Amino acid sequence: MSAMTTEMTVVLASASPRRRELLAQLAVPVEVSPADIDERVLPAEAPSDYVRRLSREKALKVAAGFPDKLVIGADTTIADNEQILGKPESKAHAIEMLSAFAGRQHKVHTGVSVAQHNVVESCVVTTLVEFMSVTRGDIEHYVDSGEPFGKAGGYAIQGIGAVLVKKIEGSYSNVVGLPLAETAALLKRFGYCVLSRQQSGFPGN
Repeated sequence: MSAMTTEMTVVLASASPRRRELLAQLAVPVEVSPADIDERVLPAEAPSDYVRRLSREKALKVAAGFPDKLVIGADTTIADNEQILGKPESKAHAIEMLSAFAGRQHKVHTGVSVAQHNVVESCVVTTLVEFMSVTRGDIEHYVDSGEPFGKAGGYAIQGIGAVLVKKIEGSYSNVVGLPLAETAALLKRFGYCVLSRQQSGFPGN
C-alpha cells in the first residue's frame, strides 16, 4: 500500500448523514460520493457476509473514480435470528418489527471497507442490542414520531429511539452506522493515522 498524507480528504461512498457526522467526530475531512450498487441479499447469505460484501462493492466502485484518494464503504443491517431486516415499509411494518425486538436482543452488523485503486481492506463489527420491555402503545407513539422510517430495523439509537434500548454489548457507533475504532484501524493500514492528525489538539501540546 502506498504511503498517504494525513491531510488527504477521504471519500465516503455513502449518502448517510450519520456516517458523515461520525467521521466529522474524528475530524476526518470527507468528500461524499454515494455508490449505486445492487443491494439485494444473495440466497442463503449470512448477515455478516452481506454487509461485508456490500461495503467492499461500494468502496471499490467509488475508488475507481478517485484513484488518488482513500474511499470508505460501509453497510449496516439489523438481524433477528439471522434474518436480515431492512427499513420499515409502512407504519404497520415498523410496529411489527419493533414489537418483535421488545424485551429481547438482536444484532447490528456493519461491514466497513477502505479502498485505494483496487486494493481493499475490510472488517465486520457486530453489536448486541437489547430492547426494553416496551408496550405496543409506546412503540406506536415512537412510530408516530416518524423517526423509524429510513432506518434499518426501524429505530435510531442516537435519537428518540434511545428510550427503547436497555443495553448494548459492543460498539455504540456501530449501531449508529459506522464503528469508529475499526474504521480508524482500516485507514491506518493505508498510512492514514487519525490520531496523528490530532496532535496539536491534545492537552499539554
